[in-house]
Amino acid sequence: MFTFLLVVHVIIAVALVGVILMQRSEGGGLTGGSPTGLMSARGAGNFMTRATTILASLFILLSIVMAAIATVSRKPDTIDASLARPAVPATGAPVAPAQNAPVPLAVPGKPAPAPSK
Repeated sequence: MFTFLLVVHVIIAVALVGVILMQRSEGGGLTGGSPTGLMSARGAGNFMTRATTILASLFILLSIVMAAIATVSRKPDTIDASLARPAVPATGAPVAPAQNAPVPLAVPGKPAPAPSK
């Protein structure tokens, strides 16, 4: 269900970008623009304006629905510890290297062993 809604959400987002890019630029930006712009009776009934409004509303509504679904159907709070490393002792004692370790571990206070040739 969530995957289907996610695909629909992406399609709406792409359509919204396409509709916005196809609109004619009024040139006014936030300062107003021409009198035949969005606030006039002619501009308000424009198909592109209505399509943008509908797609934007669907995008926001679907975002809220998907967030609610993700919150309700989240995974349990258990953590898979099967790959966890063993804890290092807090005393600072050196940890014994694993059997047949290719690289010797450094011991605090001792110089590192010279590499063999």
